[in-house]
Amino acid sequence: MTIGRRTALAAAATALVTGTAPAARAARQDGPLQRDADAVRATGATGVLAEVRTARGRAAARSGVADLTTGDPVPWDAYYRIGSDTKTFTAALVLQLAHERRVSLTDTVERWLPGLVHGNGNDGRRITLVNLLRHTSGLNEYAEFGDFTPEAYRAARFRPSDPPDRQVAAALRRPPGWLPRRDDPAEERRWGYSNTDYVLLGMVLEKATGHSWAEFLHDRILEPLGLRHTFTPGSSPYVPRPTATAYTEFPGSPRPVDTSLAAGGWADGGIVSTPRDLAAFLSALMGGRLLPAAQLAAMRRTVPAEGWIAAPGVRYGLGIAWRPVPGSRSGIWFHGGTHLGTVSESGVTPDGDRAVATAVFTLRTDPKGREAQARAALRLVDRALVRRD
Repeated sequence: MTIGRRTALAAAATALVTGTAPAARAARQDGPLQRDADAVRATGATGVLAEVRTARGRAAARSGVADLTTGDPVPWDAYYRIGSDTKTFTAALVLQLAHERRVSLTDTVERWLPGLVHGNGNDGRRITLVNLLRHTSGLNEYAEFGDFTPEAYRAARFRPSDPPDRQVAAALRRPPGWLPRRDDPAEERRWGYSNTDYVLLGMVLEKATGHSWAEFLHDRILEPLGLRHTFTPGSSPYVPRPTATAYTEFPGSPRPVDTSLAAGGWADGGIVSTPRDLAAFLSALMGGRLLPAAQLAAMRRTVPAEGWIAAPGVRYGLGIAWRPVPGSRSGIWFHGGTHLGTVSESGVTPDGDRAVATAVFTLRTDPKGREAQARAALRLVDRALVRRD
């Protein structure tokens, strides 16, 4: 499983245990973006859709098929579940509140959610909002991976995730990996990815604002940026058309399984979007349209994130990560996400002038195939961002 992008399988495991956009301009069929999309498909992915956004315009490429039965092409501007790319949206909302002094990044979880994080050595008095944003909290994942089979998927696909408080309670059944340093918890540098961190941030947002996470997201980011093809489906397992079939290759299964229906995900991974909208969001974020300079600088303060699959040298900030890229002196900012049947890979230059978002409609579970697909998708993102055309 891809470290740092566990939302898809986490949502599935939790369930087990408990309009059409205008067509994007297509890249030339012999262009570099098309070749890189074809390279992702060649690793075994069923369908790939990528869009690059620059100051000069947009370019898109697609490869493979939308459905193995019909053979239809992947539709332009397809909707898909972006998984943990949602975390960057949630982090931006928290940083907006910090700018307005409605929260402080050094506030503890206990300050906002008294008595919630305790037991088995867990202690909300030692965990700040920075620790949650940066994944330095030491908290465990809320999901336990059980029977991950096509049969179990079908039995659970219409079941919504547990409510946030029950998800947190599940994570607290085990001792934490560590407690942030006592003298200055916000400066803790030990890193471990946990969706539980962003469930807690969603709860803090709702407590601090008196509004639901989805409402606050819409009012503060989606509506101001005109992201009309980005939304939160709540407990609905459906993704609107146009889309492509989301396939999952389950362990031991002889063929990919259609896992397009999948409920689950919240502030940690619950957004549905399109490559065009996701690239627009990343451009606006790094371009300073969502956060003042001080908060954007805070978002970019990173710690080493060891073990990120297929991408050495990753450092994690507040809801967004950085990695070095050949041919770029400044590297790129990115996150990435998975959901059942979809893998989201995206990235943006530090100035926001160039952004790319990619949807791959196949979730691989065999380590070799998963890593090959991940490396090809990351190459697409890296090349699109360092290219100057």
